Amino acid sequence: MLATIALRLLEAWLVCAATQAALWAIAQRTKNAAIVDVGWAASFTLVVALYALARDTPAELGWAPIAVVIIAWSIRLAGYLISRGAITGREEGRYVKLREQWGTRAPQRLFVFFQAQAALTALLSGAFVVPFLVAPWDGGLLRGLGTLVAAAGVIGESIADDQLARFKQDPAHAGQVCEVGLWRYSRHPNYFFEWCYWLGLAIYGAAFAPWGLIALVGQAIILGSIWGVTGIPPTENQAIRSKGEAYRSYQARVSRFIPMPPKRARPDL
Repeated sequence: MLATIALRLLEAWLVCAATQAALWAIAQRTKNAAIVDVGWAASFTLVVALYALARDTPAELGWAPIAVVIIAWSIRLAGYLISRGAITGREEGRYVKLREQWGTRAPQRLFVFFQAQAALTALLSGAFVVPFLVAPWDGGLLRGLGTLVAAAGVIGESIADDQLARFKQDPAHAGQVCEVGLWRYSRHPNYFFEWCYWLGLAIYGAAFAPWGLIALVGQAIILGSIWGVTGIPPTENQAIRSKGEAYRSYQARVSRFIPMPPKRARPDL
């Protein structure tokens, strides 16, 4: 089983690496490296198709409900990034900064960056590779719960993104902190529901234990990244730079991650 899992992950990496190489070539012409994020999101649909259509995938496991949720998450996120200009708009500031830092070596280093995203996709696909290989033992309980949690994550993240986008579209809100809808109860509801999606995959994978427990790795990587690397810290640092005391006041009243009623004192969560 371990050899089969490793082979599937290798196949996923090859597909994602080829996809990101093509997108890197496009980015060289458009000068917009944000297309890497679109490729990262959309690649999960390709990986699901790869796993579902593999010759040794049992017919009854090929298109389970969780596969539909993964594809819905993948397409939704890719579409959202495209709508924000990841392909045709101006390049995001973080990529502009990287180009400035890397100078004449930017093309080569961006290629490595694109390929790193391909490797990450393959690694995270371990969260759902086992359900395409072996029969479950749970009688449907864990799979049902996992599907519901993952679907709730997709829906919640979609709502949070839409509320933030609508808030930013109103010129009257320039320089203000978004505190509408879900953003009244969490400073990062989009990140919270993103983690819920991966948590759902982990719960679903538990129905295929022991091998299915590899799905715990995916949600741990996502939570660690959100909490301490590319998610909350840089987002909040940028918000403080752009909104100052207004955002500090927001920090003092609103939960950092888990949606909760607003408080006067700064929450720990």
